[in-house]
Amino acid sequence: MITRRIALGLATALGLSLAALPGLAADPLKVGSYPANPPWETKTESGKFEGFEVDIVTEIAKRLGTTVAIEGYDFTALFPATASRRIDMAISSLTITDERLGSQSFTQPYIEGALGLATRTGSDVAKVADIKGRTVGTVATTFAEKWLTERKDELGFKELKTYTTTANMLTDILTGRLDAALNDVVGLRYAATQMKGLDVPDEIITGERFAIMMTKDHPQLAAVNEAISAMKTDGTMAAIFQTWFGVEPAAGSLTLTPLPVPVPTSATN
Repeated sequence: MITRRIALGLATALGLSLAALPGLAADPLKVGSYPANPPWETKTESGKFEGFEVDIVTEIAKRLGTTVAIEGYDFTALFPATASRRIDMAISSLTITDERLGSQSFTQPYIEGALGLATRTGSDVAKVADIKGRTVGTVATTFAEKWLTERKDELGFKELKTYTTTANMLTDILTGRLDAALNDVVGLRYAATQMKGLDVPDEIITGERFAIMMTKDHPQLAAVNEAISAMKTDGTMAAIFQTWFGVEPAAGSLTLTPLPVPVPTSATN
């Protein structure tokens, strides 16, 4: 009977991955996910995770000869979970930044994101410039928080409130505790279809790029990135995109373009 240790030794000697050996799958990929971020990812009443990025990591695991074990985390907890290697990767429409690349690794991006402005129906806040003198909200540690903080003087908002959950933030908009909120535009537009009285009147193009976050220099980073490239090339990524967003990805977009593992901008200068 072949043991796992012997199999690992054979795989190393032959230059094979353990997942490639017949009948011996690799350990499941441990994935952390913010469970209330539709259509990117959400946890159903039955306890199952589903969404655009859930389909992506599930397909990646299949191509690596394994499965995924997804666990729910608060958004802010995803970062220490990957840094401490409690999980292999995190999904939650996560933006690649130089700061994050200092302590985490990212796969190639597959979506170019944008921020959305959420307000109550009938609000006189119709564009980002209208938040001057207002109380605005966002989810803590997100790209939106950083974007707002860096532009506080320019935008002139009165107060910035941060939240651990999107649901609490949107509830405060509907109850009047917030004048507006900024967050991922895709998630906000989906929420507006589910919450009566919520509007998304403005979109801010930021150039942010969404990807899977992994522990720093994870041993499977290259293999995961290669799987994403293959998914972009063979049409799988486009099919997942259309399933969850209802349209085909634009020609030449990040969703269709294979890319290398990102490095900090400063490292390329």
